[in-house]
Amino acid sequence: MEAPYKRLKHGTTQIFHREVGLSPPRNFTRRFSASELMVEKLNLYGKLLGHDSCVNAIEFNSAGNLLVSGSDDMQVMVWDWGTKTKRVSYHSGHYDNIFQARIMPFSDDQRIVTSSADGQVRLGQLSENGTVYTKRLGKHLGRVYKLAVEPGSPYIFYSCSEDGFVNHFDMRTDSSTKLFYCTVLADSKRHLNTIKLNAIEIDSRNPNYFAVGGSDEYARVYDIRKCQWNASCQADVPVNTFCPRHLMGNESVHITGLAYSNMSELLLTYNDELIYVFQKNMGMGPSPVSIQPEDLQKMEDPQVYMGHRNSQTIKGVNFFGPNHEYVMSGSDCGHIFIWKKQGAKLVRVMLGDQDVVNQLEPHPHLPIFATCGIEKSVKLWTPIASEAPPLPGNIEKIMESNKQGREAQPLLTLGPDVIMHLLRMQRRQSLAYIERRYGRDDVESDEDERGAHGSGFSGVDASSDEGSRENPSDCNVN
Repeated sequence: MEAPYKRLKHGTTQIFHREVGLSPPRNFTRRFSASELMVEKLNLYGKLLGHDSCVNAIEFNSAGNLLVSGSDDMQVMVWDWGTKTKRVSYHSGHYDNIFQARIMPFSDDQRIVTSSADGQVRLGQLSENGTVYTKRLGKHLGRVYKLAVEPGSPYIFYSCSEDGFVNHFDMRTDSSTKLFYCTVLADSKRHLNTIKLNAIEIDSRNPNYFAVGGSDEYARVYDIRKCQWNASCQADVPVNTFCPRHLMGNESVHITGLAYSNMSELLLTYNDELIYVFQKNMGMGPSPVSIQPEDLQKMEDPQVYMGHRNSQTIKGVNFFGPNHEYVMSGSDCGHIFIWKKQGAKLVRVMLGDQDVVNQLEPHPHLPIFATCGIEKSVKLWTPIASEAPPLPGNIEKIMESNKQGREAQPLLTLGPDVIMHLLRMQRRQSLAYIERRYGRDDVESDEDERGAHGSGFSGVDASSDEGSRENPSDCNVN
């Protein structure tokens, strides 16, 4: 029989049991934090203001009292989020947009690793006197969207990039190691062999395993013990793969974000598609394209979450709650969506950005999370609402608009490099026409201008280096 506190929505029984000593304080905290009441009461606690451009990276430290952020302005900031005050601000050394900033565990919050559209992975070493020393730890030949830190390790982390490489870093050495080059699965009909990687995550339940996702439909899981540490093509051998059956062979979708739960469930979000949670036993093995159709039909379907839209940016996704009872995502409509993990019931929708919500980072211990997006601030969300409705009155209209946007997407999806090339060609033709008609002296260059709200495309190609950089804005890479 189900316990009463699991049936009651508002947690009255939990509070009574705690007061009369029937529920240990720690158990009460976890159960009450996971209650739907806490989620429904989430509201804006405050904003962290200081960046000059859109914020792409946020993370709490392990103690939960500090938050680090990274932005298109190439600044890294460390905040005391409770008082909304900035403790540290420094230039990262990157020359393009910061996409990831992580505080290394057991470093007294003094070491911060960052990655960027310039392909660099860098370290910021903080000192007690307030000075910050930065250095480059490694370099990819493409944008580096994500870093994955080994749980409990002050030295080990991984990076993945659009160049298809996964790199391993040990901060006790002065160099990084290329683990492997991610390529399309055998018998795939895709034209390009390289998988441009957008996301990487370590399974905290078993840190030997990590998952990557990128420019095709498959999330790949690798075992670090089986990597050959030489980046050879033969080293790209996943131990498992995950993908919804109906997306197999779909060349118009790709993975933009993934996350592991504390039960090793794998959460995936696709561009202009939906969000899925896979149990550990739902994997397709190392070679999903070789599965027979009759065996494929017997496989269990993952839980699906719908209502949002993920099209304009490289958008993340995350779990929420003390035992990861909820799934949350940003959306192109500017809203934050929170679903129950079991059953996918939509329990909370909040306006989180005037344009797009990109990243959501849960607090390590409390029912609190932070978000960032196209706006220049970091937003903090805590259960402080009194009468805030869990769902907006126009929620059906919001969800229908997002659905129509997904279904109306063009059949051909151009990559950012192709789009940038077309934009450059169009600009050259326009300038040439104006120059011929009015003379060059009357033409003002806007080569370095950014689009509205920081939107646009990065001028750093997958093979570019420092000498060929252009517009750093990269908020809306598709």
